[in-house]
Amino acid sequence: MTGTAKGRVAGKMAFITGGAQGLGEATALMMAREGAKVTLADINVKGAEDVANRINAEVPGAAFAVELDVTQEDQWKHALAAANDAMGGMNVLFNNAGIGGGTTVEDTDFETFKHVQAVDVDSVFLGCKHAISYMVPHAPGSIINTSSIAGLIAGHNMAAYNAAKAGVWLLSKSVALHCAKRGYRIRSNSIHPTFIDTPILDGMARGISRDELKEKLARQVPLGVVGDPDDVAYAVLFLASDESKFITGSEIKIDGGISAM
Repeated sequence: MTGTAKGRVAGKMAFITGGAQGLGEATALMMAREGAKVTLADINVKGAEDVANRINAEVPGAAFAVELDVTQEDQWKHALAAANDAMGGMNVLFNNAGIGGGTTVEDTDFETFKHVQAVDVDSVFLGCKHAISYMVPHAPGSIINTSSIAGLIAGHNMAAYNAAKAGVWLLSKSVALHCAKRGYRIRSNSIHPTFIDTPILDGMARGISRDELKEKLARQVPLGVVGDPDDVAYAVLFLASDESKFITGSEIKIDGGISAM
């Protein structure tokens, strides 16, 4: 990809959680290159600032950073207000921050279960609840929520994660119907990636090399490979753009064919 903005999201102003690395970083860079302003929100504010600085070195004035613990409602209010001021408005929300955690329903302690729900699905509720009022004056707008293929297909050892990501899936549909009924011209959709080559893989290796882990995961994917961050970023770019203006309450699977099995 070149550094020239092609304008697919020209004039868009996007708030992106989990912006310090991984999917948030890749999406912010892609959207800035395509003409958007982006605010990167992360509990790791130094990481978000570093990403914003790299984006601004390529697309001057396109990126901003704010600190945000997505489980804290007061921080959401402050971060959204700061982003709205910095960008001059807001019309895209990418609820991307998330974690894994827990194993089977018997082996997962309740505190871990609640923490996964707080980060993965409560944060999406808080983001949608408080961002919509900023987005309405700058409509058309788009909300994109990161679920997972694990929000559609269960695993025996993913009780907390399955529950959270399934919650994101149906919450996205409820938000879509609410915004449509109110006439807000704000769409809401969920994305459902499978294994993507991001730093989250580092915590999954468990005694094998990262390359060995990727080969192991790729064998579970019909296309035979682990996805790249840009594979997800392109889907978010499409949903953020007016190219998807008639798509709401839907889910996009970015899973290399897993859900087709």
